[in-house]
Parts: sequence; structure tokens; C-alpha cells
Amino acid sequence: MTIDLEALYIDLHQHPELSFQETRTAGIAAGHLRDLGLDVREGVGVTGVVGVLENGEGPVVWVRADMDALPVAEETGLAYASTATGIDPAGTTVPVMHACGHDMHVTAMIGAVEKLVADRDDWSGTLVVLIQPAEEYGAGARAMLDDGLLDIVPKPDIVLGQHVTPLPAGTIGVRSGTQMAASDGLTVILHGRGGHGSRPHSTIDPVVMAAATVMRLQTIASREVDPRDVAVVTVGSIHAGLKNNIIPAEAKLELSLRYPTDEMRDKVLASVERIVRAEAAASGAEREPEIRTDHTLPPTINDADATARVTSALQRALGETAVIDPGMFTGSEDVSWFARDTGAPLVFWFWGGVDPARFQAAMAAGTLDKDIPTNHSPFFAPEIHPTIEVGVTALSAAAREFLG
Repeated sequence: MTIDLEALYIDLHQHPELSFQETRTAGIAAGHLRDLGLDVREGVGVTGVVGVLENGEGPVVWVRADMDALPVAEETGLAYASTATGIDPAGTTVPVMHACGHDMHVTAMIGAVEKLVADRDDWSGTLVVLIQPAEEYGAGARAMLDDGLLDIVPKPDIVLGQHVTPLPAGTIGVRSGTQMAASDGLTVILHGRGGHGSRPHSTIDPVVMAAATVMRLQTIASREVDPRDVAVVTVGSIHAGLKNNIIPAEAKLELSLRYPTDEMRDKVLASVERIVRAEAAASGAEREPEIRTDHTLPPTINDADATARVTSALQRALGETAVIDPGMFTGSEDVSWFARDTGAPLVFWFWGGVDPARFQAAMAAGTLDKDIPTNHSPFFAPEIHPTIEVGVTALSAAAREFLG
């Protein structure tokens, strides 16, 4: 029986789950993989799912889809919009939405596996399906590997993955070399001396210290990095104080850093540390600031030879004009851990989910940033068709390129 992929997508979209909490999603994915005849293991890396289809002699191909959602309140207005909530790591109830399209990733994966199973007489080798948790934490791939993934599946000859993005539906974006940036998430604690809001002179105000630090950090990308290079320094969160007439004792900043190379990473991290410590000293802080690395993601680097093969396969399947070089994305991914730990080449690409007419109208008006929601936006939702069909075709065609 053919799987109703539209119904699957809508169901997943209406029932998003936060990172490492994807029990329902994992169960649905595992059920479909079992129904398709795969040998399935659940609970790998907390909630990860692994499916294996052995189909004679030949290469081992790993295909990966992530499945976690984000703490975002959906504002798409769709009839199937999420109204779900979840409990975040701090114990707070938060809205939950598939604002990054991982529901589409799982749907396209199940469809691609269904197609490969149906065509199994035409290829040989071993297909390994990875339904990965917690990509949004940058932790799911590492968790699956550290939980013994390589003890239960054969090492890959190639690792493949894809991500839906605000390109026109029907478009594939892929390039060799660095496809996505490396990333670090930092937490900075600035220590001041608290006191009464009416007596600021008797305190060391960490709010002012934090404000100065945030502004100075903006000069890293604008004044310390060659304009021909790429670096991003974002302060995504700032927390200090509980009341307007109390100067708090500390302030917390959370930073997201992006760069294409290890050399640029070293440069930006050194600049961040210099500025944080200098601003604390300039404010008269009596205690050194704390700088903690919460996660590190390597750059997503596509193997040149494997990318050339995938590009040709995608052009044959979808048409030559459908495949473009999208440039390097400054977003980050943890998919490359699968390739790095196994020594296998990686190819990771993007596929579009925006109505082409809407995209072209926004581009003509110069309003792409305003009118086309990006991943992580409360308005982000791919067009169901042909996004599903293109995702299925792309992933199955790429896998077939390597399966004998």
C-alpha cells in the first residue's frame, strides 16, 4: 500500500516535539520503516531511529533526516498549524512548531525509502536510514554516534542528507566544499555588584557592562574580519535583573558564532574573549567573566567528487536548470559528524519549499527578506506540493547514484 505522504506531513506538522523528546515522531518513522521491510532499531542516541535494508553486495549508503522542532509559536494561519506545547530544558512550558522543516525532512525520507524499496531489483548494496534527534541542539548526531551507532550498522561509503529551505519549490541548491558554516554557541556570565537602583554609584552594574559588551562584539565582523570573508557574531539572548529598582549582580549573554574555516573560528573566538574580558575590566568588575562553550559544530563540507556525482544524478532526475549553486549558508548543521567519524565523504544539499510565483514576485520587488519567511520563522511552512515530491526524488536519486 502506498504511503499517504501528505497526510504524514500534516500529522507531523501538527505534532511537533522538542529536541530529545521526539518519541511520537520516532515511533511513526520507525513504524513506516518496519512496514517497508527494514530492520529497525529505536532509542539510538535517546530518541534516534536506525533502519537498515540489506539488498545484496554493494556500497553502504547512509541517508539522514532530522526530526526535532523548535520552541516557536506558529503564525502561518494554516488549517493544520501547530498548537502544541512542550517543556523546555529549563522546565518552562513553551509553544512548539516545526519552524525549520524537519517534518518535511522525515516525510521525504519515508517517501524516498518507499521508492528505493519498490525499485530494489534495480540496485544492490546496503541502505542505512538515520532519523536523527536534536539537530537544533547540535547534539543529535553526536548522541547517536556516542551511543554505539557504528556497532549496529556498517560503515558508510557515502553520507547523504538534505534540508528544505526558502528557495523556489523544484529547485535544488548544492555545491562542493563548504556548504554550511561551522558554529559555536557560547554563554557569557558578566559579574557585577548588585544594589539599589537609586544608588548606582555603590554598585558595578552588569546591565551596562552587558550593553557595552553587546555593542563592542558587533565590531568583530564589521571591523576585524576581511569584508571578503564570512563571519557572524550574534547575541541571541540577554538576561539580567528581576525588578526596575534593583541593580542585579550578574548578566548572562548567549552568543551564536559562525565561520567557514577553523582559522576564522580561532580568530573570532579570540576576539570574543578579548572584548568580553576588556569590557568587564573597563566596568571595574571585581570578578572575571565566565565564558562557556555550549556546543561546537564543524563546517558542513561536501566532498568534491561525490558532489559532482550527486549533482549529475539530480540534474538527470529533476532537470539541469533545477540544480543551482546556492553559495555557502551561514547556518550550521551536525550532519557532518556522521561523515567525520566514519571517514566517509558527505554530500548535503538544499531543496526549495516556496511557491515559485510568490518567490519570483518577491525577488522582482526586492522584498525577499520581508515576504519570504526563512527557517526558524513563525511563518515558515513549505508548500506541501511539489516540495514532498521533489524531496523524495532528490534523496532517492542521490542514493541510487551510489547503490550499485
